[in-house]
Amino acid sequence: MNEEMFTPSGKERLQVARDRENAPYPRGDGKVKLVTTDWLAEHLHDADLTVLDTQPDVHDYIREHIPGAVYLNEGVLRVPDRGFPTTYGPLACLQESFRRVGLEADSPVVVYTSKGAFSGRGDGLAQTMMAYTLAKYGHNVVYVLDGGLDAWKSEGRELSQEFPTVEPSRFTVEARGDYAIGYEEFVRVKDDEDVIVLDARPAKVYAGQGPWRMPGHIPGAVSLPWRSLMDDENPALLKPNDALDMILEEHGIDRSRTVICTCGTGREATNEFILFKWFYLYPKVRLYEGSFTEWAAHPDNPVVVGSEPRERRTEAVSAR
Repeated sequence: MNEEMFTPSGKERLQVARDRENAPYPRGDGKVKLVTTDWLAEHLHDADLTVLDTQPDVHDYIREHIPGAVYLNEGVLRVPDRGFPTTYGPLACLQESFRRVGLEADSPVVVYTSKGAFSGRGDGLAQTMMAYTLAKYGHNVVYVLDGGLDAWKSEGRELSQEFPTVEPSRFTVEARGDYAIGYEEFVRVKDDEDVIVLDARPAKVYAGQGPWRMPGHIPGAVSLPWRSLMDDENPALLKPNDALDMILEEHGIDRSRTVICTCGTGREATNEFILFKWFYLYPKVRLYEGSFTEWAAHPDNPVVVGSEPRERRTEAVSAR
């Protein structure tokens, strides 16, 4: 395997590591970037900055949040549609939510989450789910706080219980259609040689039985658990760049291919979509929002059980 196909050279890795501290990272005109706690502390009182708290429970926000942060739970983003449980809400509803927290499409917004101090819940994904959604629906300057609120707290930084005064904005939702891939297109292209499909779910779910009526995974999908990309203690903190480079190399994720990120409901995959599209600047990245939930809703679709992308000895099995 040619390392240069997948990862930067050693010299470039050192530069990338420095650049990540030189937030916002990376440079360029990407819609989503990474910022550090140092950067946020320095810019916290910028007049045009909105800080968005996406902790898992509103009581977590009430208990503690970064000063000036306004609360917006990811639960407002998705609603059922004709029975299917995980579709985005109507554009008018999303727009009203974004307006109420004062978002402006061209003014920076920092998104963070935590393991809630009150609820004890939170897997770190709320900030990537919100960041992806904001970018998809028209925001142009989205910053993800590397490490989230837990990193902020671990450094002894200021917390607040005050609610900011927020004037509603005139944010206009404009859906960007090139991020997501729908079911019909996914079925058509997923097995092409220039496509790699990733499954961000835990390895044991990828290989066996999750909550879905079908076990296993979509044939051909490569297991890349999103949690393997994050710090062992803090699920909102990315691993160091050299560790990420090695993981990408080991999985053969060639930047010349189209990377399709999948998971169970499209939520876990936002972590990897953001990583590849905006942090690693891969040129062709899509997110299959329906993911395994939509795949398994079609009883005739094949699945593969086990740790390999495809069955080696038997044909892929179908749901009974």
